[in-house]
Amino acid sequence: MKIIKILLKGLVAIILLCVILLYIFDYDYILKGVRVVYMTGHTTAYIDDYTYFDNHVIKKSDTPIPWKLHPDYNKATPTETLNRVNKEMGTVAFMIIKNDEIWYENYADGYGTTSKTNSFSMAKSITTALLGKAIMDGYIKSIDQPIGDFLPAFSEGLAANVTVGDLSSMSSGLNWTEHYTSPFSITARAYYDPELREVMNGLEIIDEPGKEFVYLSGNTQLLGMVIEKATQKTLSEYLSESFWKPMGMEEDALWQVDSEESGMEKSYCCIASNARDFARFGVLFKNDGNFDGKEILPKEFVKLSTQKRFENDDMYGYGFWLSDHLDKDIFVMRGILGQYVITIPEDDVIIVRLGHHRGLPEGSFSEDFFIYIEEAYQMLENAS
Repeated sequence: MKIIKILLKGLVAIILLCVILLYIFDYDYILKGVRVVYMTGHTTAYIDDYTYFDNHVIKKSDTPIPWKLHPDYNKATPTETLNRVNKEMGTVAFMIIKNDEIWYENYADGYGTTSKTNSFSMAKSITTALLGKAIMDGYIKSIDQPIGDFLPAFSEGLAANVTVGDLSSMSSGLNWTEHYTSPFSITARAYYDPELREVMNGLEIIDEPGKEFVYLSGNTQLLGMVIEKATQKTLSEYLSESFWKPMGMEEDALWQVDSEESGMEKSYCCIASNARDFARFGVLFKNDGNFDGKEILPKEFVKLSTQKRFENDDMYGYGFWLSDHLDKDIFVMRGILGQYVITIPEDDVIIVRLGHHRGLPEGSFSEDFFIYIEEAYQMLENAS
């Protein structure tokens, strides 16, 4: 018994020492990560984790625009392959939209049409949409405006050459390491630190901006800070008035913030909403910035966003991933656990998938991405 007591005391002493060291070396945000992830039975971020963070409300429309259901709504039978992959990957929402009408949708594990889950990096596309709106509204001059006009910490040296377009297209030269497993990485700090603006203002531009695509979440976080400064509104307020309300969103959404006191949205991730409302952004960009007869974004900005910026890199535009799978021009909103809004304008098809896991990497996408497209087209073909 004495030995057990000694061991327990030793364990408590080690834990206390670790906590003290985390505070001394400014890694105390890790404690929140442990509480949110490991103490809830997870090993990484998960689709329902928004409930453990402070959030700003993205207010829904006062005049919602209900989705139209296709005449063949849910008459199609999912393929065996789609059923298998959805089960293996923990899909909770799967939609096929044809001609701006819901052709097929299915939910699992208690999730439904109004269930909120974390967008993860699909928020990057939405933040780029906010950039387009801020340019349209005159808050930002163009995609070529330097970010130093809004963020003084990035107004000298190489940083003075970084534009808002460089942030959106992932070509700023920022000293950020996109690492999702190390608790000591800048990515983890940004997710859990209560002072996100301070974290971002401490970064530097170390490579010539505007030269090549390098996927860094920090780019979109800086872009969010630029939009916040330019509009003098929170990103959630601006998103509500610019998109959620005019596009007739039927549900409030939530955008994670670093802390209640700071109130900075994590613009690179973390909008909690449902499949139907996320899908409206696919419709908006497919229809050249027009939604329900209203111009929400300029056509020129939409076209720019959904085409590659760099000649030698065909996987990314401005805020959107790109694919030529099945020889089609496809643009994609994408989150780390296989959150997708896949838009295929030439066939007037949008595929939405939300869930717990994604497949193994296969080029610039993971293997499940290609399966969702192939099986959705097989369903459409079988029903024709």
